[in-house]
This record gives sequence, structure tokens and C-alpha cells, in this order.
Amino acid sequence: MSFTIEKRDKGYLLFTITRSEKRNAINYDVMQGLTEAISLTKDPEIKALVITGEGDKAFCSGGDLTVFHQLQTKEEAYEMLSKMSHILYSLMTLTKPTIALLNGTAVGGGCEIASACDFRLAREGIRAGFVQGKQAITTGWGGGTILAEKLPAAHSMKLLMDAEIQNAEYLKEVGFIDQIYSNHYITACEAFLENLLAVDIKVLESYKMMWILKWEANKLRERIETEIRNCSVLWESESHHKYVQNFISKKMQK
Repeated sequence: MSFTIEKRDKGYLLFTITRSEKRNAINYDVMQGLTEAISLTKDPEIKALVITGEGDKAFCSGGDLTVFHQLQTKEEAYEMLSKMSHILYSLMTLTKPTIALLNGTAVGGGCEIASACDFRLAREGIRAGFVQGKQAITTGWGGGTILAEKLPAAHSMKLLMDAEIQNAEYLKEVGFIDQIYSNHYITACEAFLENLLAVDIKVLESYKMMWILKWEANKLRERIETEIRNCSVLWESESHHKYVQNFISKKMQK
């Protein structure tokens, strides 16, 4: 299995990507796991969903290019991008709080997953960045549109357009990270959640609906669809295919 789903005693669901040897990159199995976790969170005994990665090196390194390199045309790319965007939209509009627990580096699609969560906690010293621009594509799972919804324009634009990996302190300064922790990741997460988990679930859901209704009014789903289609066109470009080929070649040489 590429993931684990655990119902924790304190009342939240813990989803862990267990592909540490691949820096917790996303494949189709992880996509299915996220879908299952989102569905299980509808359990009335679950008050929050936490997403993290196995080990201490990576939260998530984005899409696994050794799997997705077979996608050549914009139509093929669109199918995968659309599938993951539906998962992230479901995650973002889940009526219960969601937390991205960044136990390690988050790049590319890993940052898109983190963006879709309500809160982001990061271990001291980790780095993260929307590096898709260096791959000759844009965000394609909806993460760019989501980031634009959650951060001020200047900050979100710079994170996306620079395509650089930033340190946790900078990411907290611009509002991407909510809290930096230095102790055990579960301990830090449960301390962050302590007050929230003590609140009645109906209250939590009512508050979350305020933002969901706002996003629906702002046509978030339609805007994400435009992002996906733009990325699909760039995906089939020669520049992106060249990047992927170089990436795969380097992997094979190791």
C-alpha cells in the first residue's frame, strides 16, 4: 500500500503517504487513498482530517513523474490532472477542518495538497515551493487557484512565478504556513488541534460552510477547471517533455 489511514483516539483521521523511498510522490494509489480518507471523514465521530508523509525527509514531492511520464498529450494529461483536482476540491470543501502536517520537504503538487488544507503546520527547517514553473508547466491540480484564494495577490503570485523552494520562516511570513514546530510531529499536531477538537462538530461544520459558500460564490471550481486546461496544454509541450526525460534519465543513473 502507498498510504495508511488511521482513526486516532482524539477524534481525527490521520492519512499518511507511505512512499518515503519516492519522497512520498503521488501515484494513482495515493489518489485513491485520499478519496477514501475524505469519504471516511464523513464519520460523525471524526472532527478533522490530517495529511502527512512517511519519514522525515518529505511531506510530498508532487506527482510521481516515473508514473506520469507516459502521459504525452494534453488529453492524457487532462485526465490525470482533472482526477486529482476533483480530490483537492473535495478536500478543500470538506465540511470538517483539514491540516497539512509538513514533516519534510513539500514541492510542486505537494504544495498544492497543502494549499487545499485549512491549516499548514511545518517542521522547523523544512523547505517547500511551487516549482512547477521550472518543469515548463503551471500548477495543474487546482493548487494555484486555491493559493490565490487564500493568500494576498503579491504573495501568491511570487510563490508561483518564482518557482523556487523557500524556507519555513519565509513561508510563515507570507501566510502559507500557520505554525512551525520543533517537537514530534504528532505531538505538535495534536497540540494545535486541542481546542478545535473540544468544540462540537456541528459548530465546526457550520463555520467551515461560511468559507465553502464563499468559494462557491467565487466560482472556485470553474476557475480550477481553467487552470487544469492551461496546464494540460503546457504538459504536451516540448519543453515539459524534455524536462521529464532529463528527470527520468537522472533517476536511472542513480
